[in-house]
Amino acid sequence: MAKKTINQASPTGRKKKKPDVKDLGVYVNLLTDFGFKRIFGIKEVMIHFLNTVLAPEIKDSIVDLHYDNTERLGITQFDRRAFYDLICTTGKGERIIVEMQAIWQEFYKDRILFYASYLIQDQNEKGEDWDFKLPPIYSINIVNFLFDETDLTSEKYTSYIQLMDRDTLKVFYDKLTIVCVELPRFTKELNELKTFLEQWMFIIRRLHELDDIPEALRNEVFEKIFEEAKIARMTKEEKNAYYQSLKNLKSMNIAQIEQNKLKKANVELRKAYSVLGKANKALGKSNAEKDIALAAKDSIIAEYQRRYGVLNDKN
Repeated sequence: MAKKTINQASPTGRKKKKPDVKDLGVYVNLLTDFGFKRIFGIKEVMIHFLNTVLAPEIKDSIVDLHYDNTERLGITQFDRRAFYDLICTTGKGERIIVEMQAIWQEFYKDRILFYASYLIQDQNEKGEDWDFKLPPIYSINIVNFLFDETDLTSEKYTSYIQLMDRDTLKVFYDKLTIVCVELPRFTKELNELKTFLEQWMFIIRRLHELDDIPEALRNEVFEKIFEEAKIARMTKEEKNAYYQSLKNLKSMNIAQIEQNKLKKANVELRKAYSVLGKANKALGKSNAEKDIALAAKDSIIAEYQRRYGVLNDKN
């Protein structure tokens, strides 16, 4: 009789399901690299998003755009490369970076400027007749952390930054605009959404938690988002890629939690050192006062000896 083979990884003999067929929910998580690029890589979705976020900045609505290569080389072969999430150019020549940063990064503001500088350098034209005229550049950064962790009460989740005169507060250069969207500051529920921007923020933060498209979010573009975001309509390869992207996000979140614990421990350690420093200072002050008192006592004894001829044992 032939022996039955048993799956060594399972004591019951049943084959375990592969990770790519696990229940991943109904819709993709837009905070993952896979989910973000899958949805924002759709032209009409990106146009709607940009017109919503840049409404305070652009004069005319964006009606067309094309996606650019997301890798940028340095000026020399030794320079660092930049890899963007998404870059596009509008029909009017405006250059736009759209980045999703799900995990806190210490020098993220520096990174924003570093990445924007590549698009500025890209405009360089050969020849002596170039007059340095540049197209508008927008850097849109959706971040899942707070730039100012000391301010936990502000509900201002979008910031528009430009170069300006510090004294007059007048804009010095209006062709470089940095938009920062801080997702943790957006806390509105579905029944509180009133604008397209609020609806977009809700979708970015909560899409993966939903089982169906809410009536409040039914319009042509949002319906397309919900349809394209369905995990059930993905191929096996796409599900595997999405699962790996989820694993990466989870790993980064765990690393972030540990990093936060370390930061908190360092803060407490600095406080302890501060208290110890003050105690040592106070002790040093006490010792100094004691030394002054002893010196004064010795001075009095010496003066007494001088006046009355009292000699010490050595004389």
